[in-house]
Order: sequence, then structure tokens, then C-alpha cells
Amino acid sequence: MTHPHTHTDHDLTQYLAQAHTEQPSPYRNLHKLSIPQILEIINCEDLRVPLAVAHALPQIIQLAHAIENALRTGGRLFYIGTGTSGRLGILDAAECPPTFGIPPGLVIGIIAGGHQALLGPVEFAEDNYDAGWQDLQHYQPEPPDIIIGISASGRTPYTVGAIRHARQAGLTTGCITCSPGSPLAQLAHYPVEVNVGPEVISGSTRMKAGTAQKLILNMLSTTVMIRLGHIDQAEMIDLKPLNQKLIWRGARIIAWRTGIPIHQARQIFLQQGSVRKAISYIQQQKQKQKHPQPTRPHNPAPPPRELSPTKFVPDNE
Repeated sequence: MTHPHTHTDHDLTQYLAQAHTEQPSPYRNLHKLSIPQILEIINCEDLRVPLAVAHALPQIIQLAHAIENALRTGGRLFYIGTGTSGRLGILDAAECPPTFGIPPGLVIGIIAGGHQALLGPVEFAEDNYDAGWQDLQHYQPEPPDIIIGISASGRTPYTVGAIRHARQAGLTTGCITCSPGSPLAQLAHYPVEVNVGPEVISGSTRMKAGTAQKLILNMLSTTVMIRLGHIDQAEMIDLKPLNQKLIWRGARIIAWRTGIPIHQARQIFLQQGSVRKAISYIQQQKQKQKHPQPTRPHNPAPPPRELSPTKFVPDNE
């Protein structure tokens, strides 16, 4: 039995005709070009992406506010998508804990086909309309969680279905798509629509569309984490010593902020477990040195006074 939202052959023909991301490439003779010519074309097209993202800034701002509000009120951020879009969501979710020091379950990425889809294609995984919502159920989403669907075309059944079900369940929804006016954008409370134009290779949305999605994900997660206090000045204040690179990065931040030698900063970072705690510890120690606690003078107790022997006088009888 065909699901009412499953694409038929006729639907797919219309979809390919309407989706901005499926329009033919203007470069018809790529196979005849040299390496420098191909690279120059790709580079020129990539330059269009940040400008397209800039046009979508009003929508990105609204979505960032919605994400901040969700996380401030105890909610979680979910990214859900298929193929390149799903992988980009998982990448952003995976990078948030080591960068911002947040718990692993606060930002979650979900991809059609599961872990196997991170390494290669999973046939027909994106065509199941209900599977996205079913995958979300493993995490028991509830308000104030926010669900962000990522789809270059804005028409992928897995992602569209997940956002429709999430909205029906009373969850806040958003989306990132490169096909304005798509079904996904029409469903989401906070759509972000970026028109990057046809790809150099027709329909290859891992290129400009993927670049646009990555830029927007960076903007959203970074902005929200700054607003939530995980960045101080311009430093990763909640960075944890999870590997040697992060240990020395954290030590440099601590040394810059406190003026102590970097090797001493490294030692304190490892002891305290985060940049924030290390800086706080060092500042407290400096305060103690600057304003030592007053101590009572040591006055030895006087020796006990010798008592004269008591003379016993008998009562007169």
C-alpha cells in the first residue's frame, strides 16, 4: 500500500522540475575542460554561497532565537536529515560538546539509515515518510525540544515527514533548505531558505547546497552557544582537556587570560578539568595573595601563677 505522502513517478517528475537544486548546470562541457578550468569554475560558484546565505540572515536570526529559547528552557536541539544534509547535522552535533563543553545529549543529529549512512548510501532510506519521526521517538522528544529538518531540496520524504509529525506533536520546528517554497519550508515554524542556484554538476547538492548548510549550521550553533555563555570574550571558556591539542589550546587561553606561564596553566587545566574552572581557581589564588586573611598574633599564654601553700588553721574549740 502506498503511503499518501510517498512520491509516485509523477510526483518525482514534478519534484525534479520544481526543485531549485535539481536545475541543469550551466556548464555543459565539463568533461572537456582542464583541471585549472574546472577548479576555477567550482571556485567561482562557491563564491556565490556566502552571498546567498547573507540574503537569508533574517530567517537565520529568527531560527537562532527559537533555538536559544528552547535550550534556555531545558529543551534539546535535534537535527534530522538524509545523505549529505543528515551527515552535516550529525557533524555539527558531534562538534558541540568538545567545542562548548556541553553535555553530549543536548544537541543530537539523526540521519536516515542510521550509523551505516554516515559511511555510505543506504538504499531507499530517505523515501520512508514515517521513518524520521520513528527515529526521533528513540529520544522521546517533547516541548521545549526543537527539531530542525535539513534538506537541500526541501522535499525528502524522511525529513518532511519528521517535521510534519513533530509539529503535530506540539514541538517547535525549523528547517534549512536550498529550494525556496518547498514543502519542508512551508511546514516548519522557522524556515531558512537559501537559493544557491544550480550546482556545477547538475543535482549534486553535496557541493554549493552542502556548503550553504554547513555555513548556516556553524552560524546557528556558534551564535546560540555564545548567547548561552559557553564563550567568554572570544574564547572557549568551557573547553575540556580531551586530547593533547585541546589541552594545549586550553592552556594557551588560560595563560592569555591570567598571565601565568603556559606550562603552569597546562597543569592547572588538567587539575581543574575546564578552562573556566582553571581561570577561576587562578583568580582566587591571586586574590588570596593580594588580600591575605588577617591572622591573630601568636601570644603564648602566661605561665600558671604559683599558688602559695594554704596554711591550715584549726578552729578554736
